[in-house]
Amino acid sequence: MGKSGWAAATGLGSLVLLLAACGGSSSSNTAAGTASGTASSTAVATSSASGSAPSSSTSASANATKKASPHISAKPHHTAGPQPSSAVTFNPQGTTIMIVQRSAIGYVLAEANGQVVYTYSKDSKGGAPTCTGSCATQWPPVTGTPKAGPADSFPGSFGVVKGSGGKEQVTYNGLPLYVFAGAKSYVTTGNGVGGEWHVVPLSSSDITGG
Repeated sequence: MGKSGWAAATGLGSLVLLLAACGGSSSSNTAAGTASGTASSTAVATSSASGSAPSSSTSASANATKKASPHISAKPHHTAGPQPSSAVTFNPQGTTIMIVQRSAIGYVLAEANGQVVYTYSKDSKGGAPTCTGSCATQWPPVTGTPKAGPADSFPGSFGVVKGSGGKEQVTYNGLPLYVFAGAKSYVTTGNGVGGEWHVVPLSSSDITGG
C-alpha cells in the first residue's frame, strides 16, 4: 500500500473514533441528565411529601385537642346589686299598739290584738288606777308604752300612769285603761258591767281614710 492509501486509512480510523467518542459523550450526557432529572424529581416528591406530612399531623393534633378539650364560653357572673331596705319597722319592746275597732255597738278603742279596752268609773283623769288587787284580776290593766296604729287617728291623747306594783298603765285622755279577763277579741261583753265599766267610743272617721 502506498503512503497516500495508508494516510487515508489512518484518517478514516480517526474519524470513526471521533464519532464514537462524540456518541459516547452524548449518551453519557443523556444518562447523566436523566439521572439528574430523576434525582431532582425524587427530591421534589420527597420535599412535597415531607412538607404535607407535618401539616396533616398538625391538623390531626388540633382536631384531637378540640375533641379532648372543647372550648367552653364563660358566662358572665352577675353579682347582686344593692338590696332595698325592708319597709317593715319593728316597735320597741313593751310597745302597745292601740287601734280603732268596729264592734257590735259601734267603733271602740282596742288593742292591736282586737282586745277591747275599758275605763273604770271610780278612776279620775290624771289620777292613779283604783282597780287593784282582786279587781285587777278580773280587769287586768293595759300596760306598756302606747302607740296609735298606722291606720288610726285618735281625737284624744294617750299617756301612762304608775299603777299597782310600779307598772306603767296606759291612759286615754287621762283615764287608765283595762281589759275584761277572758273576753274574746272584738267583743264588748264587759261594757256596762256593774254600771262601772265602759268602752271608749270612737267613730269611723278616726280611721285614716274612713
